[in-house]
This record gives sequence, structure tokens and C-alpha cells, in this order.
Amino acid sequence: MAARSFSVLASLLAVASASPCKLPNYALPSTGTGTELPAAAAGLSVLKIAVGHGIQNYTCSSTTASTVATGALAVLYDITNLYPGTASTGLSADAFNALSGNVLWGQDIPLNLQTSSAASPGSEKTPNVLAEADYGAVIADPFPSPSSLSLPGILTAEAPFLGHHYFDATGVPTFDLSSVGLFGSVNKTGDVKAPSTADTGILASGAVDWLQLTDNGSGLSVGIKQVYRVITAGGASETCSVLNAASGSVPYTAFYWFFG
Repeated sequence: MAARSFSVLASLLAVASASPCKLPNYALPSTGTGTELPAAAAGLSVLKIAVGHGIQNYTCSSTTASTVATGALAVLYDITNLYPGTASTGLSADAFNALSGNVLWGQDIPLNLQTSSAASPGSEKTPNVLAEADYGAVIADPFPSPSSLSLPGILTAEAPFLGHHYFDATGVPTFDLSSVGLFGSVNKTGDVKAPSTADTGILASGAVDWLQLTDNGSGLSVGIKQVYRVITAGGASETCSVLNAASGSVPYTAFYWFFG
């Protein structure tokens, strides 16, 4: 399947009709399956909404074992102002929700990869072309210099660089929103499967789960109390028989909602 164009977004774009003096009525996306993530804790409000673009990492101990998730690396871009209902800059609901899949297919992976040519989404996997082993990041220097995410087809809009998502040296999920001074050190507190309609990704291996993540009490978080990973595209691992008892990485995108 050829890399997708952002042109579909141009046809879906809709300027918000809400009054300029009112904020959007934020509502977390729903899987539509009847099984949803827990609601945000009472008293919390939306700080930022981001689209994250990067890789999910996995390893296998044998060809018959189950894959073990070993973290993620992603660059986060601020799409808060594109949320439907935002005066002047808000998208239609369809265009907004389409961002995750369109970024996955329409933009290069914004990481320093060991196989640099793998950054381009290209076409869906075919035998002996690209596999999980091709998408590994340069561990010592995974993130390039920060830059905005260009969104062709959405007028002249760009999503500003917001920060990075990674797992720290002890394996703790971490969100460093360096551009706005927010930081989250979190643990998983909720997990539901992505809808069956979710984009299965570059390797056609499936979309990773939707998650609720909560401040882990380490004292490292600044401003961030809870994080939700929703509207996922790609990122699920292939089987260990395909990985051949090795490590691998899978491209993905997701929305991250930050509450504080």
C-alpha cells in the first residue's frame, strides 16, 4: 500500500464554530467497543494533546516465546489547538482523528535510526524488504534536533514540537514535554485493546493498546498527573517466530492526552 497523502485531510478540514471566548469541551476518544479506559481522576483538566510518532521496542527469548515489550521512543507534537471546537484552528472530528494514521504514513519517523532509509514509511511490508530489525534507533542518540511537524493539506498549519517520550534507565515510561516545562514519570493503570478499525501500521502487525498512565509517586513528575494513549496506529509486535528470537522495533503513532 502506497504511503498515504494528507490530501484527505484538506477535504475534512472544518473551522470551529465555537465562540472565541469559550474553550472546547474536551472529551477523551472512545473505542466504541463497550470497554473503555478509566476516566481521568477528579479535578484534573487537559494540559496538552499531542500526536506521538516513533517506535515500539520488543524482544524475544526464543522463536516460540511471547514478545516482551521493552519500551518506546517517540517525538511528541502539540495538536491541542487542532482539537475540534477550538476557535479558528480546530479541525473537524474526522480530520482530527485521522491525524494519527496520516502522520504514520505521511511523515518520516522522526528518529535517528540504525537503518536511516527505514525512516520513510514507503509501502506496507513485503517479504525480505523491511522487518522489525530495520527500525531500531541509535541508542546513544535517538532524537534529532527538535522541529515542528508539517501538515500538508491542512492549510499552512504545523504542529509545534512538544517533547519526547521514552523509557528511562529503569524501564519507567517517561514524558519530557521540554517545550512547556512539563514532565511525567508514570506507571500503567489502564489498558484496553485498540478498536478493530485501527490502522494496523507499516508492518501490518496491528495497533498497540490504548493506555491510561498515572504519576508513579517518584517525585519526578512536574505538572503531569495522568496520561492517556489513544487513537493508536501500528506499533504492535509480530510474533517471535517472525522475530526469530531477536529484538525489533515497530513504527507507530498515537495521541497522548496529558492531564494535570
